[in-house]
This record gives sequence, structure tokens and C-alpha cells, in this order.
Amino acid sequence: MNDLFSMDADADADADDDGVVVVGAGRVPGMGVPSGGQRPRSPLAVRMRPRTLDEVVGQQHLLGPGSPLRTLAGDADSGGPAGPSSVILWGPPGTGKTTLAHVIARGQGRQFVELSAITAGVKDVRRVMDEALTARDLHRRTTILFLDEIHRFNKAQQDALLPGVENRWVVLIAATTENPSFSVVSPLLSRSLLQTLRPLTEADIGGLLQRAVDDERGLAGSVRLTEEALAHLVRLAAGDARRGLTALEAAAGVAQSVQGHPAGTVDVELSHAEKAVDVAALRYDRAGDQHYDVASAFIKSLRGSDVDAALHYLARMLEAGEDPRFVARRLMISASEDVGMADPSALQTTVAAAHAVQLVGMPEARIILAEAVVHVATAPKSNAAYNGINAAVADVRAGRGQGIPAHLRDAHYPGAGQLGHGKGYVYSHDEPHGIAFQQYAPDDLVGRDYYTPTDRGAERDIGTRLGRLRRIIRGK
Repeated sequence: MNDLFSMDADADADADDDGVVVVGAGRVPGMGVPSGGQRPRSPLAVRMRPRTLDEVVGQQHLLGPGSPLRTLAGDADSGGPAGPSSVILWGPPGTGKTTLAHVIARGQGRQFVELSAITAGVKDVRRVMDEALTARDLHRRTTILFLDEIHRFNKAQQDALLPGVENRWVVLIAATTENPSFSVVSPLLSRSLLQTLRPLTEADIGGLLQRAVDDERGLAGSVRLTEEALAHLVRLAAGDARRGLTALEAAAGVAQSVQGHPAGTVDVELSHAEKAVDVAALRYDRAGDQHYDVASAFIKSLRGSDVDAALHYLARMLEAGEDPRFVARRLMISASEDVGMADPSALQTTVAAAHAVQLVGMPEARIILAEAVVHVATAPKSNAAYNGINAAVADVRAGRGQGIPAHLRDAHYPGAGQLGHGKGYVYSHDEPHGIAFQQYAPDDLVGRDYYTPTDRGAERDIGTRLGRLRRIIRGK
């Protein structure tokens, strides 16, 4: 069984201090002994993996007394007569999904099996189910199946998990960075508890890094972090514990290399951290919920007139490789929906920007988009036109506005006059001010106001003019 690793959580309780095997992912830290006889150390992130839920950093909203994860991490029968439930862990990278799976697997009477959805297939899943059934019936052991990146499984592969989950041959702990509502089939989702992990706070990351510096499993006090270096590493982590620990290990290596491995404690300074990793990785998935979340924050910042936040989200999207044409489309919509007639030129700017982006392309397109962002964000805001069309559509869908006044109907074809079409129509240009007293709306919508201008920007003048127009047209 070359692509499957199964271990008894009791018999090998300390095995993951030195390394774990992730099936099919190509990541096998801490395995093998070099010819020199000295076993290499596992990455710092692996060595610092918590052994109990009390050591887990963050996610306290999921780890309270009596919570599903607390129950699942207890004895095999702590879930009551029905046994523990399967769980789907959804959250950004580095928030503890794999860690929680390993902690849960340490319960007594359990064996732990880990698969990676990158390369594992239906055959692997069925083999795990068969072995889990045997372990349960013959050895009274509960199998914890940790499936990393379940969103990479297609529907048929996810369906293969259903019998084992349904009959509790296994306790499935599935991890995903994508919204399970879109990436996990509904039968599997309905049979599992969905637990949403949150990005770690800066305080969480800072405490974790300091613990890694002091802990015997970590750097064992061999280095000392300056406040500036710690702050830089926390910023680089961006809520990802694994990234933070990896950056810390790299910075410690740089410091030891520069200082020649002295016998005493090595100071890790800001310059060492900057040399190790100097750019925070962006968390953005063009095909997933991050795409929609960042776009939503971008639009709401424009609407809220926060030009600085809007420019931040613009930079975030473009740096992550977002299609600039998508950004241009969102700007055109915002110019119409949120700025509207308070500044009609905003739409002109965004349309021009959309054309220019297609002609110029990146990276210069960022300048054009930035100009459009500044215009839309700083313009006076009005959604009066947006509300007007929504109200009109609502009336149409409700069946209001039946018929068209006869004098407005088409009268150019033979016989139209006999039907009364066009009779009594008043040509507006023949009237004073070019406005005629005349009914334009259907009978049941006479006097219905859809457009209510604000007193902001250009609409202040529009509102005054509109009042005069309505009085003349309606004869009031």
C-alpha cells in the first residue's frame, strides 16, 4: 500500500513529533535517515503541531466545553450511543485544519488514516472503508479518516465516502479551503458537521511564534526575536500559522548563518526576517469565495466613499492576477448603481477606463483603473435611478401598468387612425418650454413617482427641475 499511510493513534502517539506522511501530496517531512546516521529534523511547523486541543492557537469559538470538536477529540464512545459525527473543517490555509485532525486522532481506541484528495481515488477510499469495517468489527477500533483538500474530489469520488460516513465505518474529518456549499456534494454535507475556522489574529500568531522560540520541540531558546522582527513575521504570516512558523525558521537560519552559529543565543533581527521572506503572500482564489469576498469589499468601499480602502482592494485583486476587465465591469456598475445622476460623468469615466484597459493591458491598466476608482469613490452618491428602475420593474411584475394611452400609440400604418391611435397627441416642441400637459403613463400608474432625486451633487439641480416638469406634465 504505497499511497496510503495508516497508524494506530495510541501505539504511535509521538510519531508526528518527527514527521507525518501526507498521502499522495508529495510532502513527507522527517522520513528516512541519511547515510551519516543523523536523522534530519522535521520542519518547525510540524514539530510545533499541538498534541491536545488546549495547545491549539485560535479557533476558540469551536473549542468551548461540550463543543463537537471537544467531543470528537475525547474517547471513542464520547459521542454517545451513536458515536462521534463526521466533520468538515472549512477555513483558510494555516488555521489548524490538519492540526485538529491529528489531535482528534489521538483518542483512545482509534486508528488514523490520512488521504490527500490530490492523488487518492475511489479505489483508495473503498480500501479504507473495507479496512475500517474490519477494524471496527474485529478489533473494536474507530478509524479516523482525514481527507485533505476534499474540494479536489469530484462528485463520484465524494459519493464513494457516503456508505462509510452513513454507517459510521469511519469518522471522516475533511478539510477544505473552499466554500463547502459549492465544493462538497449535498448528501455528504448533510451527514457531517460543518465547522468554520477563522484566520488567526496577530496576537495568536505572535504568541505561537514566541512559543516556538522557547519550546523544546521548536527552537529551544537558541534564538531571541527582537520586537521588530516579531512584528514583521506576524505581518508576513497574514493569519496563517504554518506560514508564520516557516518564516520564523527561515529567519532563524539566516541569523545563525550571518552570525556563524555562535554557542550562545542568536538574535533574530528585522534585517534577518526581511532577508528570509520579504513579501506577504496574497490569499486570493479567482475561482472561489475569496474572489467574491474581495470584490464585495471593493464595491462596498466605493459605495462608502472610502477611496483608500477601494484602492487597497483594487491592488489586492490585480496583484493576485484578477482579470482587469472584471474590475472595469464592476466599476461601470458601481458608477450607475451608487453614483448615478449625482455625478453622471462617473459612468463616462468608467466606460472610458474599460475601453482603455482593453487597449493598454497590464501593468499600465492599473493606473487607468485607479483613476476610475478615485472618481467613483469620491463622487457624490445617489442610488435614485437604481431604486427607480427597481420600483418600475416591481410594478410590471405585479401586473400594473396595463395598456398604453391611445394618443401615444403608433399611428403610422393604415387603419391606425380609425382605432384612435395618435388622436389628441400633443407635440412637445410646439408647447412653451418644450413640455406638454399630457398623460404618458398607463391609467393605473398616473401620478406614480419612480425617480426621487437626492439633494447631492448634480441631482440637487435635477430635483428642482423635475418638480417643475411634473407640475406641467400633470397639470398641477
